[in-house]
Order: sequence, then C-alpha cells, then structure tokens
Amino acid sequence: MTALVVLVACSPQDASGPPEEPPVRGLITQLIEETSQSTERKYPGVLEPSEITSLSFEVGGKLSTVDLAVGQRVAKDEQLAELDDTQFVVSIENAQASVSEAEALLKQAEDDLGRQETLFERGVVSKVTVDDARTDVQTRQAQLVQAQKSLRSAEEDLADTIIVAPFDGIINSVDADSFATVASGTVITSIYDATSYEVSFSVNFDTVAQLIVGTPAKVRLADDPTIVLDAVVNELGERADTVSSFPVIVELRDTHDLIRAGMAVEVSFEFALPAEQGFLIPMTAAINEGQIPEDAGPGSIVPVPVYVFNPDTETVQRREVVMAGIRENKLLIIDGLQPGERIAIAGVSFLREGMKVKLLEAED
Repeated sequence: MTALVVLVACSPQDASGPPEEPPVRGLITQLIEETSQSTERKYPGVLEPSEITSLSFEVGGKLSTVDLAVGQRVAKDEQLAELDDTQFVVSIENAQASVSEAEALLKQAEDDLGRQETLFERGVVSKVTVDDARTDVQTRQAQLVQAQKSLRSAEEDLADTIIVAPFDGIINSVDADSFATVASGTVITSIYDATSYEVSFSVNFDTVAQLIVGTPAKVRLADDPTIVLDAVVNELGERADTVSSFPVIVELRDTHDLIRAGMAVEVSFEFALPAEQGFLIPMTAAINEGQIPEDAGPGSIVPVPVYVFNPDTETVQRREVVMAGIRENKLLIIDGLQPGERIAIAGVSFLREGMKVKLLEAED
C-alpha cells in the first residue's frame, strides 16, 4: 500500500503573527503665531547736534594761544579762549584815575558852594555867585557819574576778553588761529550740547501723512546696531524739498556715551496695520494637491482645506479655514486657525484624516 503524505504550507502571516503597522510619516509643519499688528519703516540719516552755539568776543583784540580741538569735550564755565588784556588793563587804570579826579573836583566844588552860601548869608556875595557855585557842584556830580560808568565799561570789556563754555558740551569747530587779531563778533569757536541730537531725512507722502510732531521713533546706530535710542518727531516739513519728498526731523530723547555727531544712523517708525490681518501660510499647505481655489483672487474670501497637527494623538486632522487673498506669495488666513497650532506645509497630498505622523524640522 502506498502511503499518502499531505504537506500543508503556512503563510508568512501565520508565521510572523499579527500584521505590521504602516510606517509613521514624517511631517513638516508651520507654527501659527500672532500676526504683527504693525509695520516698520526705516530711513537712513546722520546724527547731528540739535543746536550749535557760536562763541565770540564782544570786544576786539589780539588772541592768546587757542588750544582747542574739534570733538574736544569741555565743561560748563571752562575757559576756551582769551585776548591779550594789556590795553584793557590800561583802560581800567585810566578810568580809575578819571573817577578819582572827578571825586576830587566834586569835593572842591561842594566846599566852594558851602563857602559861598556862608558869605551870602553875611551879605558879602550875591545870590548869582551862590547859584554859579551850585551849578558847578551839579556839573562835577555828572562828571563823576560819567567817570564811574566809563570805569564799569572798562571792567566789563576786560571780563569780555575771556570766552567760557556756556554748558557742558563738545567743540564743533575752531574758527580762529592763535595770536590773530579779531574784531568784536568774530566767531572763535562753536560748541554743541553732547546730550541733544537730531536726525534729518525725507519721507514720501504716505508716511508724512501718518506723522505728527511727537510721533515716537527709534534711532539705531549703524556702527553698533545693538544701540537703539528713543526719539520723537520734532519738525515736519509742510512742503516737499524734492518731488513727493517731505523733510522730517526727529530729536533723540535718550543719549549714550558712544554717540557722536556725524554718525550714520537708521530711523524707524512703527505704524499700525488694519485689524483684519490674519495669518500668512505657504500655498503648499492647501490640501487640494497644493492648489488653491480658482476663484481665490487678491481680495477673495474663500474656504481652503488644510491639515492641522494634533499633538495629543500625534495625528493630522483636516480642517477648512477661510482665506482672504494672497500676500507675499502666501495665503492670508483670517479664520479657522489659532495661535499655537501647527499646520502641515509639505507633502499634504499624501496625508489622510487621522493619519499618524511624527514632527520633522518645523518652520517656526
């Protein structure tokens, strides 16, 4: 009798046990963040002193040594320049002599008047003689007053032979040489306050229409961008200096030890944006195979499906959001998304509702 052998083959599934789970797909996402409610506009400029004070002598004369340098810091009441005072000292001595002489003549006239009045009482001299003596006293009094004024003037002239700093500041220019003969009013040097700076620049009509005196601004140093100082609009030009270019001056409200006149700076203004801004997301986030609806014009309000990552289940969920146009080659979403959520922005055509995913490098 022939033996019958029956072979039963086992399937691979039976040998390996339960079926394997599909691999978890990697997911690239974008974090939804609060949209900036303002925009910043920047303008280059140069830091300049808010006010430059020119200093000169009120009298003319010969300069002594001028030991000043542009950029030199000086303290209030510090002597900056002086004239040779020889002639002014002589003038004071002459004026003092004139005062002494006038005082002596007045004393003499007053004594003479006293004698004439005594003689008049005795009937020795006439009233006319007394009146003449009284007039002489008045004349001598006037001469003394004039001599005293001349003395004060000479003393003031001597004081005016010295220029001192009116405030703590920095030398802006030196306009005279040592030992030069200068006339009164000739500018010797100029000085500016080291804590008061401004920046002048021009803006277009759209920007100037949003500015008023007192509008806050920021001034950033080009040489050290980490230094940012507060400023305000101080002046606005009513007339464009060139076509559609309006002058603006901002004044610094802060100071810093490193700032100097002539430094390149950048002035920035922050302007509020319309309230309906929303969130900008890449076009690739749209589920329709990366395509946006055909009727999605620049200002259209249309629904767009996207995948939102659920961190609790590590899955993606389909959600319809509202788009209000395209800006900067991105979709402007005005409804359906909240700050802190993540949306898929790559490979969305391969995703399915509830699919298990793992986050890859995210774009924050």
